[in-house]
Amino acid sequence: MKKILIASLMLIAMVSCTKDFESTNQNPNQISDELLKQDFNLVGSPFSGMLLNLFGGQIEEDLLHDSWMGYMNTPTPFVGNVNNTTYYIRWNSYWGRSYNNVMSPSRQVIRLAGENNLPLFATWAKLIRVMSMSKTSAYHGPVIYSNYGATTPVINYDKESDLYNTFFLQLDSIQAAFAANKTYAGFAKFDPSYKGSIPAWQKLVNSMRLRLAMRLSKVAPSVAKTQGEKAMADPAGLINTNAENFIVSLNGNIMPVAQICFQWDDTRMGSVMESFLVGLKDNRISKFYSPVTDPALYADHPTVPYKGIRNGAYCEAKADKVPYSKVSNDFNNAQTRRGFTASEVAFLKAEAALRGWAGAGSAKTNYENGVKLSFEDWGAGGVDAYLADATSKPIDYVDPKDARNSNKAASTITVAWNDADNNELKLEKILTQKYINTFTNTMEAWVDFRRTGYPKIPAVAKNDSSPDWGVIPKNEWIKRMPFINGERTGNTTGVAAAVATMGAGAKDDIATRLWWDTGVATNF
Repeated sequence: MKKILIASLMLIAMVSCTKDFESTNQNPNQISDELLKQDFNLVGSPFSGMLLNLFGGQIEEDLLHDSWMGYMNTPTPFVGNVNNTTYYIRWNSYWGRSYNNVMSPSRQVIRLAGENNLPLFATWAKLIRVMSMSKTSAYHGPVIYSNYGATTPVINYDKESDLYNTFFLQLDSIQAAFAANKTYAGFAKFDPSYKGSIPAWQKLVNSMRLRLAMRLSKVAPSVAKTQGEKAMADPAGLINTNAENFIVSLNGNIMPVAQICFQWDDTRMGSVMESFLVGLKDNRISKFYSPVTDPALYADHPTVPYKGIRNGAYCEAKADKVPYSKVSNDFNNAQTRRGFTASEVAFLKAEAALRGWAGAGSAKTNYENGVKLSFEDWGAGGVDAYLADATSKPIDYVDPKDARNSNKAASTITVAWNDADNNELKLEKILTQKYINTFTNTMEAWVDFRRTGYPKIPAVAKNDSSPDWGVIPKNEWIKRMPFINGERTGNTTGVAAAVATMGAGAKDDIATRLWWDTGVATNF
């Protein structure tokens, strides 16, 4: 990635502030509002952009949880190899993406929908808000939600427990509005995901409720159970087949992981995925990554030509790691990306079954169905043999260029389900497979890891955490992203009050746990 781009992105990340979301430059050649009112364009046109901005790129994902969770890592020693991937924060920008590109346009949609008597467009916009801000909160903890748009000197954040209550209440009203308008066709022109199908969006609402409920399974188990059971009991159903997956259009853009990998040479396969995919004999490996050509790179497993980079790796020179595995060339031609899949829903139901939630069904059935759905979705074969394998285990990672990055496998998990296993081992199997499936949508794996400790992954090889951003002890992991500098300097009192809601001794740093990350080692 060009130095000038990094500098620009850093500047954007550092100066973004929630107090100026509505400032936009007026294009003198822009189409008039009167013309845009035709065919609902005024309220409908922002949706494809809002959906795309539910996701990030290099500095929102690849240099954060893509790396921390071992899906990808950079061959580039950015800033002297002291950066986000080694727990020293240099880039912090998902906040600006979600507020500037989702919250701000959705506010306009909600206002215009009210003025033009198009209430379902406001309902749709509110759902996109929940989806975006539940992700933003998974980075930072408290966020500005109920008070978004305030012009007061201090803008108050929503406490995390209050925020989730708000999300669930809003999902209630969203689902009720959709249920009363199942045949409404007004979204069709503006909906690249479901072509305007209200019943399809209803399934996503329930699936989102189940996802958010599971986040609270340890910190607020009764709330989690109530909301999870509501999601599974709703007559609109969940995303249960790959045909029902929530797929987001790239709007003609290049898939970020492909751009970062092929155009900038700034990302490669992660070592944790190498450990799991090679060790478990997982055929999805070729759907995710490209083989390497130098046999010396994979001499530790000579029949499987893939090599990843350790999370938080020691990295002396970019040329050393560029020959490691790129992502699959298929991503160069991708026109969409996965937002929520039937496989994830199956794994959520499998965990719900372990936790005794009504309507979840069998943990074993859901687990195996989740794996089958994932193989089908990614176009991989051999799923029956894979599910029957009770012996293959993750392999140790060997870095052929720098032994400091090599590590023993953190997990000894196998694939085959065993009813005799205890619930912790069953949960590890479920979340390991959920982890593998959520490639390119890696925030959910970071949430699961902080919440449960699964999948088991190694700590970063190089830990540059410091009092500047928070100290992560050796053999521990990053807990959150700090609030952006624009908020720290422009809304200082609001930030201080937000941190105070995060518990005794909390700081605005990377070592403070989020509300649902209880720190309790056991899950049952």
